[in-house]
Amino acid sequence: MGKMLIGSYKAKLDKGGRIKIPERFRSIIEDQFGKDLFVTSIEDDFVQLFPLPVWEKMTETPDSGARYPDPDIQEFVRKAHLSGSYGDIDSKGRVLINQVLRDKAGLAAEVQVIGMNNYLEIWDRARLDEKMTKKPLTYQDFKNISKLMSDRKTG
Repeated sequence: MGKMLIGSYKAKLDKGGRIKIPERFRSIIEDQFGKDLFVTSIEDDFVQLFPLPVWEKMTETPDSGARYPDPDIQEFVRKAHLSGSYGDIDSKGRVLINQVLRDKAGLAAEVQVIGMNNYLEIWDRARLDEKMTKKPLTYQDFKNISKLMSDRKTG
């Protein structure tokens, strides 16, 4: 089985605000990272589910002290933690998305869960369709993305 969270699956929120993580994603997360998650939204249009070890590595504090030296990093962490919360995958493969995040992202019953290599995005399906229709990828976008990816490998 692959080790990356890739692809996209439809899912539903239950009345309590829990989402059943698609089995393919759930098994990869549990096998590689365990059941602990950080559930947040950085951009408010969608919710992000980070396996806790991924979140911790992304936001680890510099060795020099308890404070991030860059104000942009401080602002990023502040925003993520303001409405974010710890979560865990329960015995039925579900995780709770708090009401604040559900409201910001416009999540109702039917959602789309997208694998982003090492974390998941959860979108309201109508909102995602609207976003993809408004800004389809162009040939120039692909060229720019290709250059950015190439620069990451050599940089």
